[in-house]
Amino acid sequence: MPDTDRKEGSDPAVEITGQPFNALGSGLRTVIRQVVAIIGLLLIALAIPIGILTPLVPIGLPIAIVGVILLGRNAVWGRRWMEGMIERHPTLERFAPGWLMRVVFGREKNTPPR
Repeated sequence: MPDTDRKEGSDPAVEITGQPFNALGSGLRTVIRQVVAIIGLLLIALAIPIGILTPLVPIGLPIAIVGVILLGRNAVWGRRWMEGMIERHPTLERFAPGWLMRVVFGREKNTPPR
């Protein structure tokens, strides 16, 4: 039975979603997100020696925070890696401010029972 409701020459993907499916744009966004996540990982790695070289001026900390935000917001593998690090080393979460946990993980800090 032919589909008579569809217009001549219309794309089924446009009819379902209301927007044309753009594989190139979707792939490009994925590549850009992965590149931004790798930049975040490099910033985290760069923050360690900068923090050691400048102990009196906390230059490494803001660099590490920006790296964590870029990595956690742009890559699933980065978020899983950071969650794994927090599970293995719960004291790391103590150092993270609450706003950072909300921005990166979308949750509040876990407070240990006293």
